[in-house]
Amino acid sequence: MANIKEVRNRIKSVTATQQITKAMKMVAAAKLGKAHSQILQLRPYAEKLTTILGNILARIEQELVKAYTQERPMNKLLLVVISSDRGLCGAFNINVFKKTLSYIQETCKLSLQQVTLLPIGKKAFDYFQKRNFTLIKDYAMLLRHLNFEHTRKASEFIVEAFQTKTYDRVILVYSEFKHIATQVLKVEQFLPIIPPPKNEGNGKIIDYIYEPTKDYIVEKLVPQLLKTQFYKALLESNASEQGARMTAMSKATDNADELLKELSLTYNRTRQTAITKEIIEIVAGAEALSRV
Repeated sequence: MANIKEVRNRIKSVTATQQITKAMKMVAAAKLGKAHSQILQLRPYAEKLTTILGNILARIEQELVKAYTQERPMNKLLLVVISSDRGLCGAFNINVFKKTLSYIQETCKLSLQQVTLLPIGKKAFDYFQKRNFTLIKDYAMLLRHLNFEHTRKASEFIVEAFQTKTYDRVILVYSEFKHIATQVLKVEQFLPIIPPPKNEGNGKIIDYIYEPTKDYIVEKLVPQLLKTQFYKALLESNASEQGARMTAMSKATDNADELLKELSLTYNRTRQTAITKEIIEIVAGAEALSRV
């Protein structure tokens, strides 16, 4: 059985760790509130923009958007993998990595020479760099300044790489935020854009009056949609990360509580054993003296 000093030191250590996990949980909760607010504000805009674009694509000649919708044999794939910069968020990052590897090995079935990764987040960069993937390193630290202007540069690079046929397909891998304890892994085709069928639903496709011209509207709307979708994926991942970290720190705090209860019980038993031993020794000494 451990001595009293060892148990007391262990209790102090666990208590200090619990204070850290409580603080991290509070920080994650504050960041989650901000991230969730951003998602709620962006989602309606992104959904409406997608609806408008779908109606436009269903009405116009495909030549106008060929640069964004052209399907090509998938010989070169760009995978945009969105993780976090820091750990202590449960299985958040490893789930994204497993999903990415699964997509490469089982779904698209391409060799590593045909796949290029654009990692966003230090954890994704470190993970795939160790596994000898071809990486685009320029945007690994994008999450440190997560705003639309910074993400715009990355989305413009991706679109240009697709249009110049550097890559035949662009896929986003990220976690979509559903709830504090629920994140849904998404493997989403970013480019080429999949246009809606001409006879969608009940034929309720809205036609528009274009001003100044249809070409001008498409030229401006399609890039804006792609930038918005890319930014939305980053915000979803950010909110998911904070939710996962908050959940992980909450569980860690609860586990520390349970461990402290066990250590307190051990401490009391050890202390009682030591006291009992001392009493026995005193009684034995007193008896020995009485016989002298």
